[in-house]
Amino acid sequence: VSTQSTGFLSKTERTEMTKSVLVLGAGLVARPLVHYLSEKGFKVVVASRTLLTVEALINGAVNASPQQADIETEEGLKKVEQLTTEVDLVISMLPYIFHVKAAQFALKYKKHFLTTSYVSDAMRALDQEAKEKGLVFINECGVDPGTDHMSAMRVIDAARAQGGKIVSFTSYCGGLPAPEDNNNPLGYKLSWSPRGVLLASRNSALFLKDGQDVTIPGEVLFDNYQIFEIEGLGKFEGYPNRNSKTYIDVYGIKETKTIVRGTFRNVGWCRSIKKLVDLGYLDITERKFEGETYAKLLGDMLTVKPSDNSIPSLKAAVSQQLSIPADDKLISTFEWLGLFSDEQVSSIC
Repeated sequence: VSTQSTGFLSKTERTEMTKSVLVLGAGLVARPLVHYLSEKGFKVVVASRTLLTVEALINGAVNASPQQADIETEEGLKKVEQLTTEVDLVISMLPYIFHVKAAQFALKYKKHFLTTSYVSDAMRALDQEAKEKGLVFINECGVDPGTDHMSAMRVIDAARAQGGKIVSFTSYCGGLPAPEDNNNPLGYKLSWSPRGVLLASRNSALFLKDGQDVTIPGEVLFDNYQIFEIEGLGKFEGYPNRNSKTYIDVYGIKETKTIVRGTFRNVGWCRSIKKLVDLGYLDITERKFEGETYAKLLGDMLTVKPSDNSIPSLKAAVSQQLSIPADDKLISTFEWLGLFSDEQVSSIC
């Protein structure tokens, strides 16, 4: 994004006056972004809390430099602020809780700002100041949310161009492994923050159905999925995603009686995650696990206690607590995840 009023710079203009971009975060989705910007001729600065991770991420990219900055520390905040002053555009690929702080630095130093995350109330509060300063602040510019919005408006605008009226709008999207690489029991591969994937599973859903509000609490979200069959691709599970009603105004379809935005996953995902929730794995309470194994952690969370310390007893207790057969596919899925392992848990969660 250019600070010029003409918008994006041409290749010739970039050669004459290279624009610089600060990318905050070095997670799974940062690498293709950094290399894309590099290939397009932008100077890219990548900052994250672990320098080795950044150095590996930018390997092979031209005009890309690594910086160490942990936004959770006072020193790191100062470094992010300093780096912001030196670029034209800030892209936050950090966990969503840090976007506003990064955006505030961008406002302070009159820099454009992008992030793929949903617009929070705190981020929305920066809108007026950004407009007054002539800055481009874009949220929700990933695949979902992002590309799905453009697809939605293309469909809505096409219908209206033919004199149509939107009375129902349903949209589902999902980032899934290619069929030839769908080779694990969850039917899913991480392309973004693992913590983000799991925390998204805790969100309640709100949508409009035939003129009536429907709310699904997060703890039963995965009991409320549907099976969709897509021609040429097969069957998928679909469940509602967050608050769909906010997009009635965004899409300009106040006349609609139904709006549902949802997520696609491969068949089996919802049941697997729901059972992990039932076992307590999505509890966000911080705990210390020094010297504890994954098997012991699981055993401690169970209300139905194993008869002894053996893995078969642990599996039997899990089956009993979840009210599933001993040979249920979920048991092998949990085994694949390492939940019955004697490996030590080395992190603090």
